[in-house]
Amino acid sequence: MSTKPVKWGILGCGGISSKFANDLKLAEGAELTAVAARSLDKAQAFAEKHGFERAYGSYEEFFNDADVEIVYVGTIHPLHKEQVLACLEAGKAVLCEKPFTMNAAEAEEIVRAGRDKGLFVMEAMWTRFLPPIVQVREWLEQGLIGEVQLLKADFGFDAGWNPGGRLLNKEIGGGALLDAGIYPVSFASFVFGEQPSAIHSSAVIGETGVDEKFSALFEYEGGRTAVLNGAVRLQLTNEACLYGTKGYIHIPSFLFGKSASLHVRGEEPVHFQDDRTYSGYKHEAEAAMEALRSGRTESEVMPLDETISIMGTMDRMRKQWGLTYPADNQ
Repeated sequence: MSTKPVKWGILGCGGISSKFANDLKLAEGAELTAVAARSLDKAQAFAEKHGFERAYGSYEEFFNDADVEIVYVGTIHPLHKEQVLACLEAGKAVLCEKPFTMNAAEAEEIVRAGRDKGLFVMEAMWTRFLPPIVQVREWLEQGLIGEVQLLKADFGFDAGWNPGGRLLNKEIGGGALLDAGIYPVSFASFVFGEQPSAIHSSAVIGETGVDEKFSALFEYEGGRTAVLNGAVRLQLTNEACLYGTKGYIHIPSFLFGKSASLHVRGEEPVHFQDDRTYSGYKHEAEAAMEALRSGRTESEVMPLDETISIMGTMDRMRKQWGLTYPADNQ
């Protein structure tokens, strides 16, 4: 595998960007080139902490930095479309934090732009690249548990009552589905390889107008189903179970993916353990770099058409709840 250096930029200097930067230092061949934030002081502090060469307090200056080859976009959800398009216009590849956009229409606009310019673009669904999830994919491809008939997956946490914070602020894309629920929704797409033919879902819309928790039943052809839950004001077990015709797979804490176990009827369980000491974002970064080195413009693990389809599934869920964002009206 080539380790040709790749020059990285990071847009947005919040918590998720800090986690990504910590792991990016571990990715072989990654050069930490530039960061940008709305505040130069914040950008400089981030650059100093993580070892980036340059810091910008202006996004425009950042976009004009010809050295940056690929940008990790870690800003708030509603800014993703505008900023990814600006990166592409500047000739830069993009790894955009989830949710890729606010809705499917925005995702389609980005994908068209990326394809028109022949530039690599990928949604940063980091969990798909974690070693235990890669192992689960192999078990599924080998048919070891037969055909998956039922998936159960949850991700939820109690962020407390903070109506001015990002998670409960409708204007900046708050809510359980886009922040937490996207993980089980995307995981269902990963497991079944398609979007549901029918969706039955409900959500609790809180005082600030966002979904604080939701539950969903996805139906697929052949009687296959997925039962999914997400929350930002309720702690869930955050595990996944895949039940097949020959056995099941259990993934405790599936979002963070440090272990998985295979249970085939009549056989001894097989346990996969990942003893990594880092978060795991480096795997998606390495996948993006390998794509760049190979001249590919999208990921086989997180394809752009699937990203659009997942956004469309979440649009369908929000329609059932009567939940819209400002971006839906543009």
